[in-house]
Amino acid sequence: MTRAFLPAVAALMLLAGCTAAAGSGTDDDTPSPFAACAAPADSTGSRLPDITLDCFTGGAPVRLAGLRGPAVINIWSSFCGPCRTELPVIQQLADKTAGKLTVLGVDTGDTRDAAASFGADHGVSLPTLFDPEQKLVAALGAVNLPNTVFVDATGKFYLHRLPMDAAELSDLVAEHTGVTVPR
Repeated sequence: MTRAFLPAVAALMLLAGCTAAAGSGTDDDTPSPFAACAAPADSTGSRLPDITLDCFTGGAPVRLAGLRGPAVINIWSSFCGPCRTELPVIQQLADKTAGKLTVLGVDTGDTRDAAASFGADHGVSLPTLFDPEQKLVAALGAVNLPNTVFVDATGKFYLHRLPMDAAELSDLVAEHTGVTVPR
């Protein structure tokens, strides 16, 4: 769904052991719980790395450098414990800010089945990109997971390298995107 996308807008670990590496694969037996991805409205959007990733649900690939803020991009994997705790909080952010903030997930270094199973089991349906080769974490120099990227309206971005709870996420969204999150 495009509810998390505006029409004109297109981590040291708290728990040890999450690195951006795991098996990749193209298995796709588990249906995707994630919403479709909307292509950015403008190809001159952000200062994000110029990487194009496939939408988990298929359809047109998304060029991250074309993403307009305000936006939040959460980079996660199903095998990462802190990611498994944080991703439902990111989903709540997407639900609370629909129409005001683009919230996008990037499943990295994972298999489709593991990611889809996790999303379905935890009620995560936000639009998600699939990055089994870990292109984005490599371009950002992100070793551990999760990572969250905040993009403001000018395209400037801030990379947060630690997992967050809802209060910290709300504060960082306001600070780096200018969007106030209802509590």
